[in-house]
Amino acid sequence: MRLRARIASLTVVAVGIAAVAACGSTAAAQSPRPALTQTAAPAARAPAQASPSPLRPSASPAIEVASAPRGVKAKGAVLADAVTGQVLWARAAGTERPMASVTKVMTALLVLESGHLGQEVPVPKAAFSYAWKYGGESAALHPGDVLTVGELLEALLLPSGADAAYTLANAHGPGLDAFIARMNATAARMGMTQTHFTSPDGLPYPTETSTYSTPSDLVTLGLAAMRYPVFRSIVGQRFYQLRKGPGHHAYWWDNTNDLIGSYQGAAGVKTGYTDDAGHCLLFEATRNGRTLIGAVLGSPATGTAAGSQDAARMLNWGFGLRRAG
Repeated sequence: MRLRARIASLTVVAVGIAAVAACGSTAAAQSPRPALTQTAAPAARAPAQASPSPLRPSASPAIEVASAPRGVKAKGAVLADAVTGQVLWARAAGTERPMASVTKVMTALLVLESGHLGQEVPVPKAAFSYAWKYGGESAALHPGDVLTVGELLEALLLPSGADAAYTLANAHGPGLDAFIARMNATAARMGMTQTHFTSPDGLPYPTETSTYSTPSDLVTLGLAAMRYPVFRSIVGQRFYQLRKGPGHHAYWWDNTNDLIGSYQGAAGVKTGYTDDAGHCLLFEATRNGRTLIGAVLGSPATGTAAGSQDAARMLNWGFGLRRAG
């Protein structure tokens, strides 16, 4: 399926997502404990609700494309207008590759569909063992701490905590197997036909390539996730601080996305890395009223910012294009 058609079909999918969220919870419970969120440019947090925003209109004019971005080293990539769905540039956009921790965007999407962001969830001891066993990134969650679903989403998306992914998936499956089955069913429902999950976090289990996607599929996923104000609020932060409170330790989680705070207009979305996947990044940015969304898979391991450097080259090129007419 061509990406433009896929993005158009997301309208129908998004309505279904909204209906699921509404059935699960008319209004998510608010967290009773104080939490301090800080960003490079402090702004009011979105309400703690798991409801997607209304779909944006798609009346923007087409963009003239007569060139290609230079210096992009990713094996697979795509850049699209997030409003019209126009694909501006692509490289092997339909080729399946491991996506590493970009997987956690689907985990977050399912949790948001369920609602109840204020629900408290204890961190199981197995979450620590799981992250350590498979060499995953950790949010340094303390077993026995009780955190809200909203706080666990911060731990999932900012420091890319595999321990947070385990905790959320185990609570919402219930159990990992049931949750992973839901991830794959949701991908199929969204038209992500070249995506498969074997974990809630993208760790190379049982093999390096067991969990995979394509740049095109990831743009579909990113569009769906970024319609949730809570999700946008989380992935757009440079860091998040949770002060010590009843039942939990203090935490400080930095955003692994180098675009946030360094690239003008960057709004997210999620990084990923394994030896086989290379550097991966699902990203979105807005400038001068134009919002672009894209993905890179397999940027070379030349440094921790390889994925964001490829993304910045693509965005700079895309924002430099003129509107048709």
